[in-house]
Amino acid sequence: MFSFQSSFLRASSLACLFLLPLRGQDAIDPVRAANTIVLDETGVKNLGIETVEVAESGFEETVFALGRIEEVPSRHAVLSSRISGRIANIEAYPGDIVEAGKTLVRVESRQPGDPPPVIELKSPIDGVIVESHVHVGEPVEPEKELLDISDLSEVWAVARVPEHEAGKLKPGSKARIRVAAFGDEVLEGGLLRFGTSADRESGTIDAIFTVPNQDLRLRPGMRTEFEIVLSQRENVLSVPRESLQGDPASRHVFIRDFDLKNAFVRTPVRTGKTSGDKVEILGGLFPGDEVVTRGSYSLGFAGGGGGISLKEALDAAHGHEHNEDGSEKTPEQKAAGTPSGEGHGHDEAKAAPAWRERFFMAATAILAVLLAVSSLTKRQAARETTDPT
Repeated sequence: MFSFQSSFLRASSLACLFLLPLRGQDAIDPVRAANTIVLDETGVKNLGIETVEVAESGFEETVFALGRIEEVPSRHAVLSSRISGRIANIEAYPGDIVEAGKTLVRVESRQPGDPPPVIELKSPIDGVIVESHVHVGEPVEPEKELLDISDLSEVWAVARVPEHEAGKLKPGSKARIRVAAFGDEVLEGGLLRFGTSADRESGTIDAIFTVPNQDLRLRPGMRTEFEIVLSQRENVLSVPRESLQGDPASRHVFIRDFDLKNAFVRTPVRTGKTSGDKVEILGGLFPGDEVVTRGSYSLGFAGGGGGISLKEALDAAHGHEHNEDGSEKTPEQKAAGTPSGEGHGHDEAKAAPAWRERFFMAATAILAVLLAVSSLTKRQAARETTDPT
């Protein structure tokens, strides 16, 4: 008796639990519906919507820094005279490119003669005249610097790196360098060494990168931006930085809906490290998702105002009618001409198939009878235990 009763009770309960979700099986996920923005073709064009497919790729952890171009000290030379005299002629000026052995300055000696002896001073290295300290007719002495010459075929790009990031760098670490004078052009350099001391006020230390400069476009003093590579990893899921919206505590992106045309779903994501224009994604996306890049910010204000409702988009995609909440219309709703969106509450209960209601009523009645039988059986067993006669 007890075995049959328990088995039937479990079966009835499981049947009820299984059937409960069937009442709403046709409804779209309410969270997805609330976060879906549907546009028409004009809306997509006006917002300039562009997407990229999310994929796993190599990912670099980088640090940003500012700095300047400097000459290599060992490539700097000074022109001077070994005798006292007067500047008779100057044949090179700042900005001129000279070769080693080229005559740059002629000095008239103070020794007697008619005319006085003239000494030719020649460039000691290939390079660019970066500074001049003399004029024609000016007296000179051996200790006076006449011209400064710098070989700029290789220069230093000096970055001011935060001290707490400097420990992650080692000789040879790479950096992508943008020079303000060259716009978005990117140069590459390798870390040579650090400066001799840190700046206490800014909390930075100089990191010196060597950069080839065969065309001599880079000049000392030019402002630079650095994207220094701290580490590299493979198979990392990431998205362009412009895709991310929201505040730092609640980031989200918009992904193209897999089912509806011109529909985009606001999707929360969990972010990780940043690498230049890419951000690591730790959760919320899968490879193959199409993430909105251009137009992502504007989508947050669209609010479905593109002229198409979720119902209209679902009707067009699936070829049959839906309610305003995204659920499919039941045969009863279609026959009765029930307006969209009225498939809830008491009206939905009236429109539900009759067999479901009968099943629930029967299951409830059976459960009530079983509970009553169980109670009576327990009481009878208790009496027999207390009254042995």
